[in-house]
Amino acid sequence: MVKLNKIYTKTGDDGTTGLGTGERVRKDALRIAAYGTVDETNAAIGVARTFLAGQQGVDVKLERIQNDLFDLGADLCVPDRGEPLSYQPLRVSDEQVARIEAEIDELNSELKPLKSFILPGGSPAAAALHVARTVSRRAEREMVTLAAAKGEPVSPAALKYINRLSDFLFVASRYVNDRGKSDVLWVPGQNR
Repeated sequence: MVKLNKIYTKTGDDGTTGLGTGERVRKDALRIAAYGTVDETNAAIGVARTFLAGQQGVDVKLERIQNDLFDLGADLCVPDRGEPLSYQPLRVSDEQVARIEAEIDELNSELKPLKSFILPGGSPAAAALHVARTVSRRAEREMVTLAAAKGEPVSPAALKYINRLSDFLFVASRYVNDRGKSDVLWVPGQNR
């Protein structure tokens, strides 16, 4: 259980922060950047949810995703380097990946196939979901960079989850855009 009595600790005043393993690292380390951008994704989803009046089904899914993103941050905060820990770290599971895939399929089943790329926008909710989508893509790029670094493991389930998340946010943006009817289509070369 998380217990936060004191918000500031002063331990990061030297530009370092603690991982869940107790190890101190610089605040600009790849791992910190990755889970920091996961946190930013979560905040962007929180903003998007404020625009979802009347979209209870999507909002419930997004709330679940926000909880999953805390799981993902916890997973990234405790790198699995094969060292014994005094506790069982929280890890993103294949079941979480399967659930988000099922939710993508559920929402997408009500949408007509695209014949063009779409521009982010339409409704405020869709535009906000597109912002969250692009932030999640940045988190994914940072996680891939982290996973490629020597001694910086990232679990396959965590990488799958963040990849599926941007797909979910894209489909959700179309879904809240009146099931795609309010999507703004890209017109190639329109302004030449």
